[in-house]
Order: sequence, then structure tokens, then C-alpha cells
Amino acid sequence: MLIEVKDLKKTYGAIEALKGVSFNIEAGEIVGLLGHNGAGKTTCMKILTGFIEPTAGEVRVGGQDVVSHRLEVQRRMGYLPESAPLYPEMLVQEYLEMAAGLRGIPEDGRRRAISKAVYRTGLEQVLARPIGKLSKGFRQRVGLAQAILHEPEILILDEPTSGLDPTQIVEIRQLIKDLSKHSTILFSTHILPEVEAVCQRAIIIIGGSIAWDADFTELHRHGAHVLRLLDAPDEAAEAVRRLQGVAAVTPVRENDVLTLRIRTEEGRDAGNDLFELSKKESWKVVELRRDVDNLESVFNRLMKEREAA
Repeated sequence: MLIEVKDLKKTYGAIEALKGVSFNIEAGEIVGLLGHNGAGKTTCMKILTGFIEPTAGEVRVGGQDVVSHRLEVQRRMGYLPESAPLYPEMLVQEYLEMAAGLRGIPEDGRRRAISKAVYRTGLEQVLARPIGKLSKGFRQRVGLAQAILHEPEILILDEPTSGLDPTQIVEIRQLIKDLSKHSTILFSTHILPEVEAVCQRAIIIIGGSIAWDADFTELHRHGAHVLRLLDAPDEAAEAVRRLQGVAAVTPVRENDVLTLRIRTEEGRDAGNDLFELSKKESWKVVELRRDVDNLESVFNRLMKEREAA
């Protein structure tokens, strides 16, 4: 396991930013860290990268503890914080040369490292321009270039598409996919489509705790069946509840149509059982379909559950 996070906690006075977060990331994964503003995403990333220490818990990278082996772990990482550490008065070339020196890249290898990072991030045409004169999209590219100069094993990106226009977002998405060929990537966002467009897996943090952690193959196995019946009695919902493998039934009546939203255990496909039951009970079926879960539906459901609690 490349990254191991165990019972991570962080408090700021009376505020609990993280409340016992645990997860693992394997080499080669692209993982999205998703949550509302203030959920604890940035705090988690700052601990992972060794910039702040946890109140309790443990983080290991390649078997090394982040607190006791901070510099060794940081050498294996590239980090782009939400506000990239850029100097607007510096030329792009100058900034990358400075960053290469800070990274400890030997002088005889710096030109090659900078050229490779520039090519991978598409900065060839702006090397001689001041960073402050670049668009937000190009400034994000400069931030990414400094993060990959040393060809890190792990990339930690905090809100990499924040403030970008739609065209720039697409460009950064593609860049992240390209970088994943060489690095394990963890990036945070509160934009749901970002995660589904780029990641293989998502971790949702709500109120400082992990509310959901699964890859998208697992996500798409789950969902709900929707059965719409014409002139069906209210007792139809109870009959569906008695079917094997049915976990929950939510009935909604609109005029003469009874809509049943049916969740099954382990995402089991109950379509045939629902069809046979409707036939047996002589229900008039208007519609029978299965809705596959997506990240938005999962996130909204989790947020509603939190609000209800």
C-alpha cells in the first residue's frame, strides 16, 4: 500500500477539522477527495504532505511515517496547494529554475528536468513571460510544472481547477490524466463532475469524517429500481417490501399513478421479481426501470442524511 491513513484527527481549539479519517491508496490510483467547503479536505492534504502535524492518528507513505520522516516523504511527493506558491514578478523560466534548486535537482540535470516539465504542462510559449501576466489556466500549469519537476511518485493537488473557465478545466483534466501515467494522484475538489471525469475512485468527506469511499465500478453497481403503477393500491408498496433482497421502498402517489422507488441489498437486480409480482397482482405497469447511482446522487443523499442527523 503506497499511502496509509489511519484514524487521522486534527483539532483547532474547539473545532474538529478531522474526526478519525482512515483510507488507503494503492500505487497508480487516481483518487478524488470530495466534500463541501470546510469538510476537511485541505487539512487532510496538508497533513499528508507534512505541512502540518495531526492531533492524533497516523499517515504512512511507502511505509514511512510522515511526521518522523517528513523530508524523505516530501521528496517522493509533488504538491500543488489551492493557492499555488507563485511569484508574479518572476519569469516562468526563472521560477522553475528556482523550484528545481529548492527540490535539490543537481545542476547538470536541471535543464532536462525543466524541459520535461515544461513539455508535459504545455508551457513552451510562455517561458519568458512574467507569471503575473499569465492567465489563471497558465498559472495553474506553472504550479503543476513545479510539482512534477522531480518526477514524483505521488502528486497531491488541492482544487487544481478552481477559478478556471470551462476550456481551461478541460485542459487541466487532460493534463491530470496524462500525469497519472507516471504518478499516483490524489486531488481534492468540491466540483462533482471533476471527480467522475478524471478519477477511478472517490472519497467523500463530510464534516471531518469519511462518509463514502468506493471506486466507480462499485458505484455503478448500486442504484434503485423505479416501478410506476396505474390505479394500484397503497398496499403495493408493502408487497414489494416483502420481496427477497429488497432493502427499502419509498412510495410517492401522484393522482392515479403510484411510484415506488426500490433499493435492494448489495445492488441486487430485482427487475424480474418486480415484473413477476406486478403480473401476479394484475398491476397496470406504466414504467419499470433501474436508475444507476452517480456521484451527485450519492453526495446529495449523504448530505441530506447529515442534515437529518
